[in-house]
Amino acid sequence: MKKTLFLVLCIIIPQRVAPQWLTQTSGTTARLRGVSAVSATVAWASGANGVYLRTTDGGANWASAIVPGAEALDFRDVDAFDADTAYLLSIGEGDRSRIYKTTDGGKNWQLQFTNRNPKAFFDAMAFWDASHGVAVSDSVDGRFVIIKTTDGGANWKEIPPEKIPPARAGEGAFAASGTCVVTQGKNNVWIGTTAARALRSTDGGDTWQVAMTPVQTGQPSAGIFSIAFKDDRNGVVVGGDYRKEGEARDNVATTADGGRTWNLVKGPLPGGFRSGVAYAPGASMLVTVGPSGSDYSLDGGASWTPIGGQGYHAISFAQSGAGWAVGEGGRIAKYGDLPNLRK
Repeated sequence: MKKTLFLVLCIIIPQRVAPQWLTQTSGTTARLRGVSAVSATVAWASGANGVYLRTTDGGANWASAIVPGAEALDFRDVDAFDADTAYLLSIGEGDRSRIYKTTDGGKNWQLQFTNRNPKAFFDAMAFWDASHGVAVSDSVDGRFVIIKTTDGGANWKEIPPEKIPPARAGEGAFAASGTCVVTQGKNNVWIGTTAARALRSTDGGDTWQVAMTPVQTGQPSAGIFSIAFKDDRNGVVVGGDYRKEGEARDNVATTADGGRTWNLVKGPLPGGFRSGVAYAPGASMLVTVGPSGSDYSLDGGASWTPIGGQGYHAISFAQSGAGWAVGEGGRIAKYGDLPNLRK
């Protein structure tokens, strides 16, 4: 009887399988820094030389193309909402910082925003929904430049500088993965900075507060590179020093009060510098990526386990649980074995 019960339990209790990256063919060799997972079948990606990509079949096939007139631009961020609607943000000083939008799957792109401030350098954007979003630039004359849209990008308006806390000397945000800014709910938004500070707004970006995090900084190459929130209270920041990819020191911190205070994770990310982090919807899991590798956590970021395989720059999960990561040379992969890690 006991032997029979044991056999039954072995059959009905699933064994956890280590997560893995399932490599897909992107059709491009461009460096990819932006990715946006929409559903189990739809995802978009973006990168250097004006490149964008889209899949509508879960990544079995990726179509890559170049935005007309944007061949010299580096699209570090993409935010998509379905198979037809997506925004692209390019980085650079002055008018190299731009935002484009498509509503027909990339057949046509509308240039919505061109930066006219020669001192500004836009890093990333994030949206609450297809109509409401924000984008952030490095600081100019002691203040961050943050713009906001409430009409699907038809108009982008700058937040008054006095509504934003003063920046530290040379403070900016890292345009490494399109995830130095994140939205949550209907009005919450956070920005991670090069000075390892976390800006936060609870009114849709109209007013801002700031808190210091314990992530390492002090060098132009170090600070917060990515920020993610599970809900309005629980979040995580990752980073390190991109010039010291293998240095695992003070590179992850968490919050349980909406970003008002941050606590250093005592056991740092074992792989060192990380440029992207994301919550996997429907699972008590975080996944982080960097050029030297990736890791996952099942305890809210308190401890991390390496994932085998190559490194990536950016990561995104859809609400369905499907996730993708992108990196050098057109590298793109889908996250596997997620159901086995659900609790």
